[in-house]
Amino acid sequence: METRKANIIVGNAGGNTGKSSNNYKISIPNQWINELGVSKDNREVNISFDGEKIVISKKRTLDEFLKRKKEQKHILKILEFSENGKIRTKICADFTDESLCIENYTEDNMKKAFGINENPDWDDFYEFLESRCIPRTSSGIKEYLRVLGLYEYDALEIVKMTNGKMSEDNFILKIKEL
Repeated sequence: METRKANIIVGNAGGNTGKSSNNYKISIPNQWINELGVSKDNREVNISFDGEKIVISKKRTLDEFLKRKKEQKHILKILEFSENGKIRTKICADFTDESLCIENYTEDNMKKAFGINENPDWDDFYEFLESRCIPRTSSGIKEYLRVLGLYEYDALEIVKMTNGKMSEDNFILKIKEL
């Protein structure tokens, strides 16, 4: 990994923002941008902040993400969230580096796996998995797990066995091992 020092460019935000509002930018080396695959015509990126560092990554299609992760020999699973036989969201989950890529096939946020969240993280993924399972706090959970052959609550394993089917909706969640 190459590291360089850089200065943040600070300017006035302008428009109808307050007088003390600023706009922050940073200049990124051309070589890095080229290696990232960003161009004038293809410049969508994901940006994330963990409280200490900002990470910029290329927005990739599910197929591009899958190809790249397979080349790296990562442990991958494809999850298809569907309703009445129609796939609403396809999720590629990388269990090696705990990253995700999703593609939605509906405009209806109520039918998308992550609703309005277009860039879910690993915590969002596990929260979604748990939303497709019996709650871990349900009375009788130990009996339920025993019937499934599980010794502890594991949302991924429960979804594998139940297809994430819940009584209150028509969605299912199928997991494909790669």
